Amino acid sequence: MKLTGVMPALVTPFDAKGEIDFPAFGKHLTNLRAAGVSGWVPCGSSGEYNFMSDAERESVLQLVKDFATDDEILIAGTNAPHTKGVIANTKRAKEIGYDTVLLATPYYTKPTDEELPGHFRAVLDAVDVNLVLYSYPGKDGIEISTDVLDDHPRVIGIKESSGVLQRAVTIATRYKDRIQLVSGSDDMALDFMLWGAESWICGPANCMAKACVDLDETWKAGDIAGAKMATLYEAMNILESGKFVQKLKFGCEVHGTPVGECRAPLGSLTDAEKTASRKAMEPILAW
Repeated sequence: MKLTGVMPALVTPFDAKGEIDFPAFGKHLTNLRAAGVSGWVPCGSSGEYNFMSDAERESVLQLVKDFATDDEILIAGTNAPHTKGVIANTKRAKEIGYDTVLLATPYYTKPTDEELPGHFRAVLDAVDVNLVLYSYPGKDGIEISTDVLDDHPRVIGIKESSGVLQRAVTIATRYKDRIQLVSGSDDMALDFMLWGAESWICGPANCMAKACVDLDETWKAGDIAGAKMATLYEAMNILESGKFVQKLKFGCEVHGTPVGECRAPLGSLTDAEKTASRKAMEPILAW
């Protein structure tokens, strides 16, 4: 399976009562498609999956699957704090129609390098899906070793979100033509492209999809000078400075597609944070 283009790590819209807002979700997906995204990644960390019930996660996966066209890439987030839970989530995703899943290390438990291969293999043994590994040590507290499952044919990609370029370089060179490097450090997206990443699972695409797609397409057209990473950098940087999901959702509001607040314990942005975020977004609003 070839991973390509900008795939939003989708936020989950909530209404004023904190319930999933399906009409807002549909409008959000429609706007993202119009911006040129190549696929969908629901129920990741940007989607607040760990704040949702199993039934809610299933309803989100179903909505996105029903919306997607045959030529759009579908990757389901199926993470859980334990292997049994990941297997159950992955089976549900497969039944809905997802053939590829995105998995980070189980949150909170912090398994070792010796334990992780057994975890991922158990999932792949239980469900016939492709796997994109998600390396995000800043959030999970674990850096996935570069030799975890490096010989499994259904591990097709690694979303690298460590923010360490050397990790991306190692993946690109060690796994050339075997495992795809997926950009996951948003403020380094152009660097990843230089090292062979052809896809970008991108949280910021929720609120700046046209700009992200333009960067990807401009680079692929061979116009390095026209790939405006510097213009995107301030907005990317402020997202990475804290309250990431809250700022994604506020960015959607700024761009005219409100998706509600985050679920507790994530709180609202302060007025000062909103002002700073809005200012950083200004160069992107008229993209």
